[in-house]
Amino acid sequence: MKRITAPKSWMLSKLGGNWTTRPSQGPHKLRESIPLSVILQQKLKYALYAREVQMILADKDGNVKVDGKVRSDFGYPVGLLDVITIDKTRESYRVLYDVQGKFILKSIKPDEAKFKLVKVTQKKVGPNNVPYIVTNDARTIRYPNPEIHINDTLKIDLETGKVVDFIKEEPGNICYIVGGNNIGRVGLIQHRERHLGSFDIVHVKDSNGKHFSTRINNIFTIGKGKKPLISLPDDNGLYLTALEKKQAREHHEEKQKQ
Repeated sequence: MKRITAPKSWMLSKLGGNWTTRPSQGPHKLRESIPLSVILQQKLKYALYAREVQMILADKDGNVKVDGKVRSDFGYPVGLLDVITIDKTRESYRVLYDVQGKFILKSIKPDEAKFKLVKVTQKKVGPNNVPYIVTNDARTIRYPNPEIHINDTLKIDLETGKVVDFIKEEPGNICYIVGGNNIGRVGLIQHRERHLGSFDIVHVKDSNGKHFSTRINNIFTIGKGKKPLISLPDDNGLYLTALEKKQAREHHEEKQKQ
């Protein structure tokens, strides 16, 4: 695909050429994912050219795993909260958004790389009255816990693929914003406004005391209470204005001088 049409969240340089890899069909939408080749070439700097990426992924050792499975397609779409594991370098990363809506790779420990958080998007009853749920990464789970509902978060063991725990989308739990103008921010759910025939609105408060609101579809619960189950980005999901950034930078410089 043309580099100019690539999503801004990929953060591709203007001088890197005319073309880039188009994500393949997979568990994530085109505008909400980033191809594996861009991650290895642009983010991790393991390759200079697309040909080198293909050689890395085609190796019989299975160098790169996404959510515990070896992936050899250089266009495989990697989406939010996916876990990338590179066994040879003993590195593990989780794909997140920063407060500007850009994809970042958060380095995580091996213990944290064993699980993944997914959001329930559908809850239905299939043929032969078999209940099932569908998650944001296209997983279908049959016979779920009856207490699990749409917008709840599941903790998945990547080795077995089973649900270890689930988190309710309710006031008091910490959440991560995955869309809209407040993308990448982290805060506590305050309350939910019901709007029949339209989108429900959720009000959130971050650790700096700032209040904001977003649609229910943009809420991703990541922990019970104030403690998240995953490692947060370096900015901790806090949005700062230009003045607040300047003050924080000056405060940091003063500390270094002392």
